[in-house]
Amino acid sequence: MTASQPISAWEKKLAAKALRVGVIGLGYVGLPLVHVFWQAGFSITGFDIDPEKIAKLKAGESYIKHFLHQRVGAMVQSGRFTATDDFSELKNVDAILICVPTPLTATREPDLRFVTNTAEEIARHFREGTLVVLESTTWPGTTVEVVQPILERKGMKAGRDFWLAFSPEREDPGSAIETRTITKIVGGIDETSGTVAAKFYEAAFAKVYSVRDAATAEAVKITENIFRAVNIALVNELKVAYSRMGINVWDVIDAAKTKPFGFMPFYPGPGLGGHCIPIDPFYLSWRARAFEVETRFIELAGEINRAMPRLVVQTLQDALGKRFARALKDSSILISGLAYKKNVDDLRESPALRIIEILRGFGAKVSYYDPYIPEMKPTREYASLLGMRSVSFDANTLAGFDAALIVTDHDAVDYETLVAQSKLVVDTRNVTKAVQSGREKIVLA
Repeated sequence: MTASQPISAWEKKLAAKALRVGVIGLGYVGLPLVHVFWQAGFSITGFDIDPEKIAKLKAGESYIKHFLHQRVGAMVQSGRFTATDDFSELKNVDAILICVPTPLTATREPDLRFVTNTAEEIARHFREGTLVVLESTTWPGTTVEVVQPILERKGMKAGRDFWLAFSPEREDPGSAIETRTITKIVGGIDETSGTVAAKFYEAAFAKVYSVRDAATAEAVKITENIFRAVNIALVNELKVAYSRMGINVWDVIDAAKTKPFGFMPFYPGPGLGGHCIPIDPFYLSWRARAFEVETRFIELAGEINRAMPRLVVQTLQDALGKRFARALKDSSILISGLAYKKNVDDLRESPALRIIEILRGFGAKVSYYDPYIPEMKPTREYASLLGMRSVSFDANTLAGFDAALIVTDHDAVDYETLVAQSKLVVDTRNVTKAVQSGREKIVLA
């Protein structure tokens, strides 16, 4: 079957669950996506360049804390899921979904190496009649301007010999929301590609929302993340201002959110983490400059959010000086929570890493406790932190630190004990609000 044949032929194969799905990139986005299509009855081949991931998946094991081993085991045992690092197997799939990272360079410009490398692998192996969908968050125009030319190098034409679309991932790691229930946005490089892609996702997702084209779909995801980044920057700025006035910003937000219209609560924190919010807005600001547009809100929000780790350290430094006449130099500091968000083991862009780096720069002795991260994992940055291990959570250990700094508000942490056994607690998440005893030790940051 080729893309020039009627869509009805594709629909017939789709309805019979006879399509083989290929998912490239088996991380926090790709692995849940595999599960969605497996649940729907499809056979899936997962591709990744990390041999350790492939080995674990073949053994029926998960390497993502919130994605249970049982899920991987069930997929493998069913015979409808295989994992491989052999990209020549792309010739055997009917739909290819690209879920690879899209980070920033050191100068905060888009780094599309993973996307282009993946597109080149696809171009070497895929066949006519294949649907290719980019899911990685990127700037509007990437699918048409970057991916399409690579896929067409051998003479096949998108929209004629294969279909090409963009459908942004909307994964929320650690959330109770099932991936399949999140509305899927779909936009093709042409009308036919959009129609085929929409029907494909409709076979696995509860709801699909089609937009005009791939660029619109790309803009949807960036808009969602910019919305969050700007509003988080706003409450971070309010936190600083209200703190100087002796006002608790969390109390203000809790009261404001009782209004049933015109207000949506966002919460301050020690900085932005995860793959999306700290990175994606800069994809749009970079792209906008090509059209002579300055995205000042995005740039300002980025400046405010990037400044938060240093402001948190300043609050800690001031509290140590005021209460114990201590400087950060040679002080022992416990970081509570290393992950970028609560209840996950995801370190991507975690503000905790930057905070540790700043504290070490001041000469502090830093340790961390995180029930989800027993040992510091490799990251694109912060190689100096490799080898750090989570300390034990007990009275003697906690009492040995000059201060505890809560960066990530994991539910599994006993904050009553943390406050009771610590000399000083700096709380960046207001997670100690329910702690009654020892409140004189708590400083909100």
